[in-house]
Amino acid sequence: MAQVLEFKLPDLGEGLTEAEIVRWLVEVGDVVAVDQPVVEVETAKAMVEVPCPYGGVVTARFGEEGAELPVGAPLLTVAVGSVEPATEGGTPVEASGGATETESSGNVLVGYGTGAPAARRRRIRPAPVSSTPLSTPSSAPSSSGPGSGAGKAPALGAVDPQGPVAVVSPLVRKLARQHGLDLRQIAGTGRDGLILRTDVESAIRSVDGERVAGAASVPRSEPDASAERIALRGVRGAVAEKLSRSRREIPDATCWVDADATELMAARAAMNAGGAAAGAKVSVLALLARICTAALARFPELNSTVDADAREIVRLPGVHLGFAAQTERGLVVPVVREAHTRNVESIGAEIARLTEAARDGRLTPAQLTGGTFTLNNYGVFGVDGSTPIINHPEAAMLGVGRIVPKPWVHEGELAVRQVVQLSLTFDHRVCDGGTAGGFLRYVADCVEQPVMLLRTL
Repeated sequence: MAQVLEFKLPDLGEGLTEAEIVRWLVEVGDVVAVDQPVVEVETAKAMVEVPCPYGGVVTARFGEEGAELPVGAPLLTVAVGSVEPATEGGTPVEASGGATETESSGNVLVGYGTGAPAARRRRIRPAPVSSTPLSTPSSAPSSSGPGSGAGKAPALGAVDPQGPVAVVSPLVRKLARQHGLDLRQIAGTGRDGLILRTDVESAIRSVDGERVAGAASVPRSEPDASAERIALRGVRGAVAEKLSRSRREIPDATCWVDADATELMAARAAMNAGGAAAGAKVSVLALLARICTAALARFPELNSTVDADAREIVRLPGVHLGFAAQTERGLVVPVVREAHTRNVESIGAEIARLTEAARDGRLTPAQLTGGTFTLNNYGVFGVDGSTPIINHPEAAMLGVGRIVPKPWVHEGELAVRQVVQLSLTFDHRVCDGGTAGGFLRYVADCVEQPVMLLRTL
């Protein structure tokens, strides 16, 4: 008799609370081996292949391609143990490997654990099992409160007027709390009455709609039915949420300055004069990144974060430098780890590696999180200036415009020089304008006189 085990969407790390099913890699009836990838999902950070920790026969899948599931929701069920082979024309068909494996690797991501070889995909019929979903420890019955009547605890996330509501995602709780909503008054549309983020967002829209309707004196026209609607999901949704949170929580301010980058460009040309024999070309972004690490060593206030609950500023010991990269999937911010320990060549090589991975969609969640300061080179889009939005929970972002020839007073005379505009957006809670101005002025001085960096090499 086969035992049916339920595999739930695992925690993919860094606080991610949901993922979208992009592509199923197995079908019902397929034989899978331990740690074989079974589904490809897109999180707010990256595309991930999720391996199943069980070996056996897939008996059910939960969610169509394009559906969004919260962490902890069932992905599929697997029958492990002895199974009854299917037949073709009365002749038994043997299933190769994996159908009788009962152990679990405990894996959640490809590349870790037992690394057992993938089983051949072969349709077989599992031994008869109950069609009723199996109970799991997280949903086991418990003692009921007064007045429950059924003698069982309410389903996870279900509406229970007698007591608190359990919700899988902390994001759901926080979102409801921020908008003053009582979760006990929200009916969940998820499995077993689970309250999903979409349920809370729907309640928020309903409340906002009532508020607007009560205040409006002139009826609004309906939106054009032919208007294109783009779902805020995946990377686009994550960016939207993060930028909105930054604007809500961070009292930001921006200062900017024009700098003469002629000497910086000349220094770069000299570094790259050796051609291919001298190694990879040094990029402007790598030089600016090295300038940032030097500036943060002098002004560590900007390499920090704010713990609002504890009412504390947390000064961070190392610089993990994020840089904005535009890809077909949207804007992402890969992170150069331990940037303060790297020279220009090392930073440049890591930026090139991460940029290539970003464009190929191969960045992992770990490579997209944990930044302490962000460098945004929007000059590649042909614009001079901008007011960057801080990459929450960081405290500052340096924006760099295009470097173009402009009239400039140089050594007392008017000349044509390579000029760039630098802008710094900073969290006013971590420092005042004097510190922010000092940081930006130091960066501008290094751009104008790159030799200043020799002091910190």
